[in-house]
Amino acid sequence: MLVLIIVFVTIARSLVLLAALYLLILLVYRMAGLPLRKLFQWYLLPLIFVLSLVIILMWNEPGRALFTIPLPFYPLTLTDGGAIMVTTLLLKALISVTYSLFFLMTTRYNYFSAMIYRIFPSPIDQIFLMSYRFIFITLSMIDTMLKALYSRGGGIIKSSMRQTGMFAEVFALTMIRSFDRADRVNKAMEARGFSGKYFAASQIPGIGLRDCAFMLVAIAIAAYLLYFVKLPL
Repeated sequence: MLVLIIVFVTIARSLVLLAALYLLILLVYRMAGLPLRKLFQWYLLPLIFVLSLVIILMWNEPGRALFTIPLPFYPLTLTDGGAIMVTTLLLKALISVTYSLFFLMTTRYNYFSAMIYRIFPSPIDQIFLMSYRFIFITLSMIDTMLKALYSRGGGIIKSSMRQTGMFAEVFALTMIRSFDRADRVNKAMEARGFSGKYFAASQIPGIGLRDCAFMLVAIAIAAYLLYFVKLPL
């Protein structure tokens, strides 16, 4: 399903289809009992990433002008086409992030590691598995640093606006401490007999007939929506 959704959002251009898919995935995420408040906090990274790229491309797109910034040599005009492009790319990013988090948070770690171990060749599988463990170490360090920042009266927006250099140093320090902690974890693993290679021996449950039927129906619906349904946006 994750592969199908990635292919769908890559091909789809309709804002209506993307908005409907996003709401559906958000509903599935909520029905699984996963934290919505945390999800909206995690959206900060993809939002910054997408906006940092699109903020340059959204100007002077074909369409009806919304407003213009009168610069001396090259006035910038935001059209409805530019606004639709920004919204479309944001929805694509949020759909991918939401379902990826749903997949990671509802899949057992031993199943996830076994899938990586079987699908990817060495040493790519080892890099993936070590990176997966390292992500949680980094997130734990960032959470600790932010709590220390809040306890001293600071905040992400306020601190970044007033003391940008200090805020950059905080993130640099977080990465350095995360690497140091990861190195200690690696040494602890070696002390317990780690040879430098993960071996995943977990048995992954097979795909049932109902699962295969669901996937075939999902593929058929996606193909129908992409190639036969013509929507205005």
